[in-house]
Amino acid sequence: MPIGILALGSHVPEEAVDNAQVGEWAGVPEEWLEERTGIRRRRYAPAGEATSDLALHAARDLLERAQATEREIGPLVVATATPDRPQPATAAVVQAGLGTEPGAAFDVNAVCSGFVYALESAAGLLEVRPSHGSYALVIGADKYSSVMDRGDRRTVGLFGDGAGAALLGAVPEGYGIRATRLVSHGSLHALVEVPAGGTRRPLTPEARRRGEHFFRMEGRQVREYVLRVLPEIVEGTVQDAGLSIGDIDRFIFHQANARLIEKVAAELGADPARVPMTAPEFGNTGAASIPVTMRYSQRRQPFRRGERILLAAVGGGMSAAGAVLLWY
Repeated sequence: MPIGILALGSHVPEEAVDNAQVGEWAGVPEEWLEERTGIRRRRYAPAGEATSDLALHAARDLLERAQATEREIGPLVVATATPDRPQPATAAVVQAGLGTEPGAAFDVNAVCSGFVYALESAAGLLEVRPSHGSYALVIGADKYSSVMDRGDRRTVGLFGDGAGAALLGAVPEGYGIRATRLVSHGSLHALVEVPAGGTRRPLTPEARRRGEHFFRMEGRQVREYVLRVLPEIVEGTVQDAGLSIGDIDRFIFHQANARLIEKVAAELGADPARVPMTAPEFGNTGAASIPVTMRYSQRRQPFRRGERILLAAVGGGMSAAGAVLLWY
C-alpha cells in the first residue's frame, strides 16, 4: 500500500523576537528588515533547551491527536542542521524521550530541505520493511538561534527556532505520496555553512574568536539558486505526479523568507491564497518550516480528503526537494 501523512504536530517557542530587537543587534532599522524579508518576528528557544527538546514537543503535540501509540512507531527520522551534539544522533535522544524503541532512529542533514529528504527516507523504510513498525515518525527541528551571529544583518533577521512532526503510515491506493524529487549541487556547498566545529575545521579558541562557529550565507547567490532551482523542482515533481500547477490545492514552501516565496509563487502562477506562509511570524525555522507551515495551515483550513498538496524546499549543500501528496 502507498504511504501517506496521517497526522501532524508542531511547536514554536514562546519567546518572540521582533524586528526592533534584531535591528538593535544588527544596527539596521526595523523597517528595513520587514521590507527585505517580509519577516516581522521569530521565536527563540531558551538557552537550556536543545533541538531534541523542540522535536519532543512537536512529537507529543502530534501523538495527542494521532490514532497511534509510541510502541507502534518504527523508524524515527529527525531532519536537523543544528543537532544536540556531534554524536549520537538527535533522533536517538528523541526516541529515548518518546519510548519508541527498538525502531531505527537516525538524523538527516540536508539543511532546510531536510524534512522532505527525511520524509522520503522514512516512507521508503515503511514500504520495504513494514515489519519494523506500523508507522514512521518524521520530525524537522532546528535551533538556529544557537548559531546566529547577531551582528550579521544579512542573516540574523531571517532565522528562528521550531519543530514540526509528521506520522507516516499506509493509506489506500491513489492517496499518499505520489511523487518526490531530491537533488543536490555539492559544488555550491560553501554558499551556506557553519565553518567550524567538524573534522575539517575544529572549533578551536581561534576559530571561535573569528566567529567561525556562526552560520554564514552568501545571500545573493543563494537567492539566485532558489529562483532557478525551486521552480524546476516544483514543476518537475508536479509533472511526475501527473498533475499541473493549477491542480495543486496547497503549496507548502520552505519558509526562506516571505518575499522570496511570493516571487517564486508568482513565477509559477500559483494562487497566493493557496500559498500559506509562516515566515512573517516565525521566520525561517530550517528543516522545521515545512511541517510547521503544514500544521499552521491545517489548523486554519483542515485538509480535505483528496486534496493535492505540494511540499518544496531549498537548503544548504546546496540541496532541493519536492513532494506531491494526495491527502487521505
